Amino acid sequence: MPMPTPIFDHKELLTINTNELPIYEDALAPYFPGVDVQPLYLDPNLGIWTLRVIFQPGVRLPCHYHTGPVHLFTMSGRWHYVEYPDQPQTAGSYLYEPGGSIHTFMVPEDNTGPTDTFMVVYGANINFDQDGNFVNVMDATDIMQIIERLVKERGLEPARYIRPGQAGYTVG
Repeated sequence: MPMPTPIFDHKELLTINTNELPIYEDALAPYFPGVDVQPLYLDPNLGIWTLRVIFQPGVRLPCHYHTGPVHLFTMSGRWHYVEYPDQPQTAGSYLYEPGGSIHTFMVPEDNTGPTDTFMVVYGANINFDQDGNFVNVMDATDIMQIIERLVKERGLEPARYIRPGQAGYTVG
């Protein structure tokens, strides 16, 4: 069998260094303050969002439902789900969440520093308030719009992250 012909002609690797990219502080404020976001890969077509997220001590996100699976790696700090207080996630923890999961993310107020995480999310988070009422949907498109808004409002350089090409026809 002959070697396949590449579909895409990559002149360079699609790689980014998190140490060289900005972290958008308080990216989800005013609704969810204390959440700093660094987008790495955003694909609105497939609904995949890969982020580095840094949570400040005391952050509590709303209860949310995942429409798809999540891979979450904790690099430093600690956090837990309100529904699973006896299973804290600490530096080095890897968590897989199947689609259909419902939980409330929380960083303890007594953390001595921020909690640094890396996540790959498929689909959307459907967020609810404490009474179970719908709040909003967060997905790859929403993250893209949040980052674009922050860049404009704060007068920052355009965000650099990996994004696949737009769909189109093979022949005009």
